[in-house]
Formats: sequence, C-alpha cells, structure tokens
Amino acid sequence: MPAYKAPLDDIRFVLFDLLKADSLADLPGFADATPDVVTAILEAAGEFAANELQPINHSGDEEGCHFDDGAVTTPKGFKEAYAKFVEGGWPGLPCDPEYGGQGLPKVINFAVEEMICSANLSFGMYPGLSNGAYNALELHGTAEQKRLYLPKLVSGIWSGTMCLTEPHCGTDLGLIKTKAEPAADGSYKITGTKIFISAGEHDLTENIVHLVLARLPDAPAGIRGISLFVCPKFLPDTAGNPGQRNAAKCGSIEHKMGIKASATCVMNFDGATAWLVGKPHKGMSAMFTMMNAARLAVGMQGLGIAEAAYQGAVAYAKDRLQMRALSGAKFPDKPADPIVVHPDVRRMLLTMRALTEGCRALSYWVGLELDISKHHPDEARRQEADDLVALLTPIVKAFLTDHGFLAANLGVQVFGGHGFIREWGMEQLVRDARITQIYEGTNGIQGLDLVGRKLSQGMGRLLRRFFHPVSAYLEAASARPEMQEFALPTLKAFAKLQQATAWLAQQGLKNPEEAGAAATDYLRLFALVALAYMWCRMAELALQNQGGDHAAFHESKLACARFFMVKLLPETNTLFATLTAGGQTLMALPAEAF
Repeated sequence: MPAYKAPLDDIRFVLFDLLKADSLADLPGFADATPDVVTAILEAAGEFAANELQPINHSGDEEGCHFDDGAVTTPKGFKEAYAKFVEGGWPGLPCDPEYGGQGLPKVINFAVEEMICSANLSFGMYPGLSNGAYNALELHGTAEQKRLYLPKLVSGIWSGTMCLTEPHCGTDLGLIKTKAEPAADGSYKITGTKIFISAGEHDLTENIVHLVLARLPDAPAGIRGISLFVCPKFLPDTAGNPGQRNAAKCGSIEHKMGIKASATCVMNFDGATAWLVGKPHKGMSAMFTMMNAARLAVGMQGLGIAEAAYQGAVAYAKDRLQMRALSGAKFPDKPADPIVVHPDVRRMLLTMRALTEGCRALSYWVGLELDISKHHPDEARRQEADDLVALLTPIVKAFLTDHGFLAANLGVQVFGGHGFIREWGMEQLVRDARITQIYEGTNGIQGLDLVGRKLSQGMGRLLRRFFHPVSAYLEAASARPEMQEFALPTLKAFAKLQQATAWLAQQGLKNPEEAGAAATDYLRLFALVALAYMWCRMAELALQNQGGDHAAFHESKLACARFFMVKLLPETNTLFATLTAGGQTLMALPAEAF
C-alpha cells in the first residue's frame, strides 16, 4: 500500500499565503484560530492520518464490515482508531463551543477532512455523517433536541446518519413512502425501509442518531409533503443516556465495489419512535442543510483520493526502472532509468498534480467563504459569501470527485500491471473513488443544479459573485508582462464561460432539455476556469517569492501553473463547442431504439 504523508507545505501555502486565512482570527468566534494554533492542528491531523488511519486502510478493505443478525462490526483496528479520534477531540473541531466543540473555522476542518480521506476514506465516512447530522440539528432542531443530541455528536460518543434513499427512489425524493404516524405523547412512529445508509449500523459508538425523511398522514404529494425526523437507535433515558432499543434496525449491509470498511446499510423502521425536526412538510429544506454540507465534504473525499493517488504514483515512478530516457540515459549507473523520466509518465503525474493543487485551492476558498458567510459582522459580506458558496458547491462536489476518480485511474496506469494488483493498493483508490461521483447527488445532478437553479437565482446574483471579481482580477493581471502567460489564457477561457452562460440562458428558456443536455459540459467548463483563476493567483505568489527561502517550492508551483495553462485549460475550447452544439443529437433517438 502506498505510504501517505500529509501535504502540509501546500496546505499552508493555500491557507495562509493564498487565502490569508490567518485573518479568520479577527472574525467573531474565531479568536483562537491563529496561525500557530492552526499549524499545530494541521500537523497533528497529518500525523494521525498517516500513523493511525492509513495503516488500517488496506486491511479494512480486505476484511470489510461484518453483519450478524442486525449487528455490524467494523474491521480490525477501526474501533481502536475511532477511540483515539474521539480522544483527540477531532469530531468537535468545527462545532459550537456551546455544545462542547472547539469552534474552529470550517476551512480548517476541510483540510483535516482531506487528510483523513487521503489516508482512509472508509473511516472518514463515520465522523463525516455525524457532522452532517450535527449541522441539521443545530439549525433546525428544537432547544431540547439540541441539548440532548448535539453534545453527544460533538464528543463523538454518538454518531449520526442521513436516511433519505428508498428502494424505489433516490434522486427523486418526492417518491418516498416511509410514513410517520403521530403518537399521543408528541412523538411519531416511523415505518418504512431506507437503503444505502452510510454508517447506519456499526460498533464504533454507543448510539446512532438517524435523521429520517418521512411523510405525515396529511402530507401533500411530492417533495412538499416530506418531513424530517430524528430517530435514535437507542431511545435516550431521563438522564440522556442510551436506554430502550428502538425499532430501527439494520436488515443487511451492501457488498460494494469500494469503501468496504464503511457500513452501507438497509435500515428497517418498524414503528420506530422519532421526533419531528423543524416544521411539518418542511423536511427537504432541513435535509438540504445536511446535503449541501455533505456535497462539499464529498468533494473533499475526491481531493483526498487524488492526493493519495498522486503520492503513490510519484513514489513508484521514481523507483521503477524501465528503459532509458529518449534523450539518453539519465542514470547511467543503473540498469535502466526510473520511469519518471519518460514524457508520458510525466504527463500523467503533472495532470494529477496540477488538477489536485488547483482543486485544493478552489475548495479551501469555498471553505473560507463558508466561514465568512456565518461569522462576518457585515451582513452584505455574509450574503456575498453565502452566494458564492451556493454557486460553487455543485462544482466542488462534481469536479473534485471526477478528478479523484481520474487521478486514481492515472495512478494505476503509472503503476502499469502492478497497479492492477490489489497488494499495491492503487486499485483500491479507484474502487473507493467511484462512489463519490454518485452519492449525495450524482454528478449529473450537480450539473443540473448549477444550470437549473444557481444560474438564475437572484436574477444572476450568484454568478456575479464569481464573474465580477474574477474579471477585475484578470484584466489587471493581464496588463502585467510577468503574468501574461497565466492571465491571458485564463481570460480567453473566462470569455468562453461567459459566452456559454449567455447561450444557456437563451436556449434554456426556449427548451429546458437544451439546458439539461449542456449541464455536465458547462459545469466542467466552469470548474476549469475557476481552477485557472486559482492557478493565476498561485502563480502570482510564486513569482513574488522566487529566490526566497522556499525557492524550489515556488518554482514547482510555476511549473505546474504553466502545465495547467498549456496542457489542461485548452479543454475549455472543446467543452464550449460540444455545449453549444445543442441537445438535438442527444434527444433525437427514440427511447425504444436504445
């Protein structure tokens, strides 16, 4: 299994040099988020990921979870690692101190999530779901629900789930059939079956808090008739401790392609006791609190996989001897040169690296804006940040997970035949990465969300949060000779994005299928432009720091920026052409002809 080392130099570069995240300490509630404290947290997280989580990643995949009459046991080492995770206070890192959390910025938690997912994606699923449940209850729960559940979720001694999908419906949640019948004591009885429930049953925590979508008896049809309920595995007693076993049980676990150490459960609710979260029939708005946070978290999973794949591929490429360099032997004292000298291997490694580092910058920027949207004292600035996060969330989810899968596949290719063999560990990354493109809304759904909801929201207000500052930056940067090799290609790609947006606005109004046909290409076009913008800013910093104490680091940044602009960004031309070709050829073939 390839070893993992947290990319702390690059993480610090993005957080402190690029995003100036040290300024977060000036925001209300973030006084403790000083650079020294954040650096110590990042270093500790990197050590935990490398020393505790990565060593049980491959073995966890080999063993998988065990199911026995409704009980699920995680693989060897997971329970011990989770106990250390809780002991270290990691579950409460971004949570409100009122409930026992550390109250640190979300963007710092993004970095920690990336490291955890690089080292062991299956493990990261368990606390990741708990954090989603915490977010939903914090915003929509009653005071009593918050008092009861949040401290337990923050401490990590209880965990959480999202119970959405049913056997007959996934994306179209308006079709759910799970019922919630009112009880005399103010609670509800939940009856129905949910599938694909990550961490629905396991042995890591003393209780599991299920957040369940269900219909009340008087519910209107469709998504407007869905309510959200909290349904714990064990009903809390008067002291708030696990009491009577609830009628919410795991019927089976899935046998999956990847993330095998994460229990994916069929959950049967047979008159299970639950309590309403938020208002009746308003469950979708409450659930989207979890969903939007989960989509960003899944984006970080893609980033984590990509980084792990790159590290493994680089180590192998430097060690594996095959043939001589085309320009002559580079290591004449060896029987052959390491494959890192070969142009095609370098193409794959640089593609992995340039996209991964661009994705890290983009996602951390979104994380920073997420913190600003919650904590900045100026209401207008909070709204601007919230708009930008909403706009970029589908891009972070879809593009970063597409890239994670691409990077893992490129990693297998660098390894050659050994990449196809399980013991080397690279093929596991491919299998683990694949689900990230599917759950929390498939990547096709992310494209529809971007095109169908985000572009038109507020008469284009969300778009302006990105277009206006990017345009101003690129106009200024392109006027400076040293920046032109980065700013001019980005400016051209940005113009393509603007043209594509205008085309979508016109054609989508005439025929919504045109917007649907273009959605995936448009999202990728947008993502590449966003990455180009981040690379321009990183290149600008690298140019300013040439010859300094970290000269080699900054020279590498410039090399990656140049590769991105010359070899990767031109894909925007193809995307623009396919996007504006319209959807006629997609829709012309009759369904019965497939």
